Amino acid sequence: MDSTSIDLVGSRITAVSVEGETVKVCFEPAYLIKTMTGSVERTRWRQNGELVFDAAELDASLPLPQLPADCLGGDVGENVYTYRDMIPVPLESVGRAHCDLRVAGSDNPIRVQAEGVTLLMQDVAKYIEHLRPA
Repeated sequence: MDSTSIDLVGSRITAVSVEGETVKVCFEPAYLIKTMTGSVERTRWRQNGELVFDAAELDASLPLPQLPADCLGGDVGENVYTYRDMIPVPLESVGRAHCDLRVAGSDNPIRVQAEGVTLLMQDVAKYIEHLRPA
């Protein structure tokens, strides 16, 4: 089985937008790590995407950090799962969802609470490099 995930650390967050009850976190680019079952090697790719939260609320008690900025990591959660420093691809879930993302140059995280989350990737992923174990 192959797996793909976004490596939050180093991915670039370019915008956070609120439209009604929808909050979008835009990654341009997001860095993907692809693994293949049985292989010790992984590959690194880049692709733009949006993390879309439905029936969502952005934490208004904290000012948004200055964007664009590199993501330093954080948590993305859906129902009983919390993903630390990564987002599985694909991701689409209805139920309790949240994110708490740290960005370079700011002490204020991007915090969202929601009732659903979808990861929308754009275009085609572009290959960067092989990651071989040391």
